[in-house]
Amino acid sequence: MRLITCLLLAIISPMMVALANVDLQVLSPSALIEQNLDRGYTVHEDVVKKNQVLSSMLSDCSVDYPRIHKLVESSKDIFNIRTMKAGRPYTVLCDAESGDARLLLYEHNPIDWVVFSVEENDISTKVFQKPVEIVEREAAGIITTSLSATMSELGINYELTDRLSEVYAWSIDFWRIQYGDRFRVIYEEKLVDGKSVGIAGVKAASFRHYDGDFYAFRYATPEDTLGMSYFDEKGGSMQKQFLRAPVKYSRISSRYSRRRFHPVQKRWKAHLGTDYAAPKGTPIYATADGIITEARFKRANGNYVKIRHNGTYSTQYLHMTKIKKGIRSGVKVRQGQVIGFVGSTGLATGPHVCYRFWKNGKQVDALKQKFPATKPIDQQYYPDFMGYKDQLMERLESVPYPGSEFEGDEVDEMEVLERLEEQESDAKLSSSFPANPGNWGLILAAIV
Repeated sequence: MRLITCLLLAIISPMMVALANVDLQVLSPSALIEQNLDRGYTVHEDVVKKNQVLSSMLSDCSVDYPRIHKLVESSKDIFNIRTMKAGRPYTVLCDAESGDARLLLYEHNPIDWVVFSVEENDISTKVFQKPVEIVEREAAGIITTSLSATMSELGINYELTDRLSEVYAWSIDFWRIQYGDRFRVIYEEKLVDGKSVGIAGVKAASFRHYDGDFYAFRYATPEDTLGMSYFDEKGGSMQKQFLRAPVKYSRISSRYSRRRFHPVQKRWKAHLGTDYAAPKGTPIYATADGIITEARFKRANGNYVKIRHNGTYSTQYLHMTKIKKGIRSGVKVRQGQVIGFVGSTGLATGPHVCYRFWKNGKQVDALKQKFPATKPIDQQYYPDFMGYKDQLMERLESVPYPGSEFEGDEVDEMEVLERLEEQESDAKLSSSFPANPGNWGLILAAIV
């Protein structure tokens, strides 16, 4: 933490009056902090506590309330102090002689730092960003339990799971992927100080699901004002009229049925929707563009939202813990926009969203509907896209799957288990590598 503080001080010193006395020619970060100590600064390092306020963060040094109030007011258009996160580190520099605070340095995330000057004659706030390096990487994996678990086993930043789910949001339900499904991906990773801090984007991907291959290639035309879009190997748009599900990483707890035993009413009745179980507060997304027709509370539905998408389709989202602010009748919403949050209001036994789907005024099973893709790539750009796609596809096909030392691309599960047993016997690591299918992804990654 102290080394990071030193580096930041070296960067911001020319810009902050409070550091006017710092020797900018000092090249060593550790020497720089020692110099500050020699010149009468004391350094107080800590992390933000839950519900902690700014005044308590400065409690190790002397700062009167008028200065804190002035700092809060002056920073409103630069950084919202209320967005400070519990667990994030901060450093306070104080004058050793007077005990007066000089600077508060707060790390909002791995990229953004906020520097508050609390000098009597310099109350100010500045936000700085560390340099971010974008590195292109390739990866491949074989699903054993879930996509996120496989990413973790391969040591890949968890954000890639989110990005792939967004790319395939219209074509793959990631709660229905099965053992043996596999993926290859070319992606861009964000690095700060050599460490991964996120995923910048997915350049190309292939996903084998239920013996079908789903390809996605990022491409933008000169007229594409909305940014890059994703297309399949034939130039068709990956985006469909409706998302596969209104929530991410949920599981289907109850399907559309003409006869289901109601867990609250304790009787058999039709269940004309699909229930997605998810933790309370999970965002709920509009599955397509449309206009809100209802956003209110009813005894059975709880808090709910209904959207009319066009003359044919409407959708409804029930049992929300709360409806998102601004969502009301007559408001236009876009596909993927948050409209509320998962809850258990109304006739519900646990947190979930009941997703209901109307076609021509009749409730139907959303999972059985077939939706056309949006506009494919323009013909004038088709040759360029196909050439670009062929290059990326060749790269994708060359990325080896974990365990590809086995014959072909297929992995013999018995051979994997035999290898596992040998490792357990030789290294006596049975507690770390129990022989169960849930750890096959780890083993497949380890034995390459």
